[in-house]
Amino acid sequence: MTSWGPDVRVRFAPSPTGEFHVGSARSVLYNWAVALRNHGALVLRIEDTDAARNHPQWIDGIISAMAWLGIDGSQYEGPFLQSDNLAKHTEAAQRLYRQGRAYYCGCTREDLIARTGDQYRGYDGYCRDRGLGPGPGRALRFRTPDEGSTVVDDLVRGRTVFENASIEDFVLARADGSVLFLLANVVDDMDERITHVIRAEEHLPNAPKQQLLWEALGHEPPAWAHLSILVNEKRQKLSKRRDKLALESYRDEGYLAEAVRNYLMLLGWGPRTGGEIMPFAEMVAQFRIEDVSPSPAFFDLAKMRAFNGEYIRALPTDEFMKACEPWLAPDRAPWPADRFDPGVFAALAPLAQTRVALLADIVPMVDFAFLPEPVHDEASWAKAMREPAAEILAEVAAAYAEVRWQADELRTRLEAVANSFGLSLGKAQAPVRVAVTGRTVGLPLFESLQVLGREETLRRIESARERVTGLA
Repeated sequence: MTSWGPDVRVRFAPSPTGEFHVGSARSVLYNWAVALRNHGALVLRIEDTDAARNHPQWIDGIISAMAWLGIDGSQYEGPFLQSDNLAKHTEAAQRLYRQGRAYYCGCTREDLIARTGDQYRGYDGYCRDRGLGPGPGRALRFRTPDEGSTVVDDLVRGRTVFENASIEDFVLARADGSVLFLLANVVDDMDERITHVIRAEEHLPNAPKQQLLWEALGHEPPAWAHLSILVNEKRQKLSKRRDKLALESYRDEGYLAEAVRNYLMLLGWGPRTGGEIMPFAEMVAQFRIEDVSPSPAFFDLAKMRAFNGEYIRALPTDEFMKACEPWLAPDRAPWPADRFDPGVFAALAPLAQTRVALLADIVPMVDFAFLPEPVHDEASWAKAMREPAAEILAEVAAAYAEVRWQADELRTRLEAVANSFGLSLGKAQAPVRVAVTGRTVGLPLFESLQVLGREETLRRIESARERVTGLA
């Protein structure tokens, strides 16, 4: 276990209610960067007290997603379960009651509407001075100070003043005694000696209430930092119903963890030295939470994909081949298992590495070499096999019958065929590419033919010619 410094302590406190959101990934990365830069501690706390929405498998998903990002169990304290701290939550609530900082209230929502005639109004303080004790249907409310203000100094958003008169007497515990998030969160942070609370903007309205609780319980509040929302290309807040948010889905598409980590770090922050693609350690060395922008950050999927392509191209070829293995596995690849040839893949991998943006792209790049027959897209076939495609295929087959089987020689022979038809090389090679690979775009054609071999290349060219001429 890492030996943590005693001063800066941050926490990541997700609820296990679904897949790991890219916004959560950015939050934990920022917390981790603060901990690393300050030789402090990162605490993982699972806020699992909402029994109706929480599922244990999501806890495993949180831990797995963090590990994929590089934050494994050696990098944090925990995971701690909020549900293990219920007794301390209750004790804190009762302490506030004994101190007169909280009171019991028997009002229902219907009571409030009947008194005020306003269904949108906050609690009116009706039970503040009634002296009620605990009992059926009575919730425990915090007694917000009548006067003055609560100042939240936010490291991202600056100084915000909340007039106490605008903060209602909020509920600390339900009638059944269960403590709500506002207080439970504060008690856990106190217990774990958290010094900096770095979390999503949606929690900003809770900050003045929680700061009042910290002070009422006799503790110095933490430093606050509320991170901006992530928005899509229409500048709409990312939504589970509309946008692809699960980190796991990007992992399964073939994004590299290093690329995703690099990109997410830049959503609202940029290195002072400029540049964007850089090792995580360099970003940590420059990262200051005070430099994070409060403005909404555009989650640009095209840019993250481009980052991923850069990271893929930077891999040593053997590491690239290793990273592709899950997509080439027999239970996932579209070709018969016995047709996969590691040697052929090793020859094609350097060609593919410069062209794929996702690891999943490797399959359509190389499938022609392992499928018994290329899969022809009908639109591509129709476009490539227009006149004089049959004649071109026949001429290429004849030219290739005895040629030295090297990419440069294959190109030279096809250029000669193109010239004889008065066509550019691109136009003349289109029917050959589709005949052999099934697609109009892909790996460099002549290098692909060299790897595929003379016999198989000529067989596919002849098969395509027969289909074009109606002989097949």
